[in-house]
Amino acid sequence: MKPVVEIRPYRAGDGVAFRELNEAWIGKNFGIEDKDRSTLGDPERYILQPGGHIFMATVGDEAVGCCALLWMRPGVFEVAKMTVAEAYRGQGLGRKLLAYTIAQGKALGAQSLYLETNNKLGDAIHLYEVLGFRHLPPERVLPSPYQRANVFMELVF
Repeated sequence: MKPVVEIRPYRAGDGVAFRELNEAWIGKNFGIEDKDRSTLGDPERYILQPGGHIFMATVGDEAVGCCALLWMRPGVFEVAKMTVAEAYRGQGLGRKLLAYTIAQGKALGAQSLYLETNNKLGDAIHLYEVLGFRHLPPERVLPSPYQRANVFMELVF
């Protein structure tokens, strides 16, 4: 029997789970960078206050996934800090979380969503492609604060 997963907006008290979920995948695959430390250490300041949003996937009281929309400029958000706890991977939760985040971006008036990832994360890249993201040509790539970023994608509504 599949667990009942709820996807909801970030609430006060979600900061620790948001940080721990992200530190787990980033630490396993890469290394925590300075930009990660600041963003994950204070998501209210670095994501929510500038106009972004965070969505949490929960099973009961347990946070099992998250995804953020970072405000970039009017009509454009960046999809960032998306992860699913290892114990819940392979059950379609990442797809559900990304689809929810895309729908929220559209409802917020986004004309496009941008994202940065790494070619080491093949499953994630495939999911982004399936849900409509397209690879950006090099001349459209923005400078990244992350050393690990080497794949840049966009979804235009």
